[in-house]
Amino acid sequence: MSREVIVIKLGTAVITNSEGNVDTTIIKKVAAEIARLNQQYDIVLVSSGAVGSGKKFLKDYKGSLLERKAAAAVGNPILIQMYHKYFQQHGITVAQALCERVHFSNRAQFLQLRQTFTTFWENNILPVVNENDLVSNVEIKFSDNDELATLIAIGFDASSLVLCTSAGGLLDDKKQIIPRIEKVDASVLKYVTTEKSGPGLGGMLSKLTFTRLATSLGINVMICGLKGSEPLKAALEGSQGSYFVARKSNLRARQKWLASGSITLGTIYVDKGAAKALQNRKSLLTIGIEEADGKFIAGEVIQLMDGEGTILGVAKTRLDATSINQQRTEKNVIAAHADDIVLF
Repeated sequence: MSREVIVIKLGTAVITNSEGNVDTTIIKKVAAEIARLNQQYDIVLVSSGAVGSGKKFLKDYKGSLLERKAAAAVGNPILIQMYHKYFQQHGITVAQALCERVHFSNRAQFLQLRQTFTTFWENNILPVVNENDLVSNVEIKFSDNDELATLIAIGFDASSLVLCTSAGGLLDDKKQIIPRIEKVDASVLKYVTTEKSGPGLGGMLSKLTFTRLATSLGINVMICGLKGSEPLKAALEGSQGSYFVARKSNLRARQKWLASGSITLGTIYVDKGAAKALQNRKSLLTIGIEEADGKFIAGEVIQLMDGEGTILGVAKTRLDATSINQQRTEKNVIAAHADDIVLF
């Protein structure tokens, strides 16, 4: 990839009006600015709003999982037609890319995804990404589009991830936007409420969880709104919203793929001794595991967590969850090799 990659995620609340319908004025504005940024960057647009666009076509919509799947299937073509209309005015064609978790957890499929997106960019085509809700199993769904955007940013080695939200950024206890954050830690998380910004699935806690992951892997993250004449450009420059500074990362491409492979398929909880060993680049032994949670199989990518609930990293396991739990008292049994572990 010869140009820097940036991933822009538009949340439901930021592109819909008070009636819950997608605001064409916002889409038109976003299209114009992304067209300008497209002259400098290779861009992936992750857009929510499909459910909001389609739910009015369902009788007595209550928001159940099946109704959300149906609404998304109806709303996705409506949304993509809208993007096509306004990006075409700037000479940019859009492509709909409906992703599933397997596109990230399977190395061969992920490489095909990268190659396809590269072909898009070579032909001045903008990929507009959403989850393939119609077929995604509830157990392997992305938690929300913040996660999907983050995995794309990591997998495509993006320089920046822009998360657009109605909140406009991370607010302190005086409801003022914090303009620059060097590290997502307890001093930052204390400002988070569990409230969502509107009809979408994600909230600020979700954004900070994936911001921590992205910045730990060398990606600058901006959480911003869409006010002003060029809000995306201002966010990238750090003059609007909250700018989260990336940490230096020397991970190889395969290691970054591991980190983007899966976050919610399963979790391995490790004790203090195992956590220390991991920091020293040792393999993970079953004797250092307190519990393996989830239904993952051998070869899948899961998250590693300590006893305090802090995500340490991810690992490609050699054993399935059941085998790990059965062998937690045995010595010298490798659950994940050091080469298949990425720490955050």
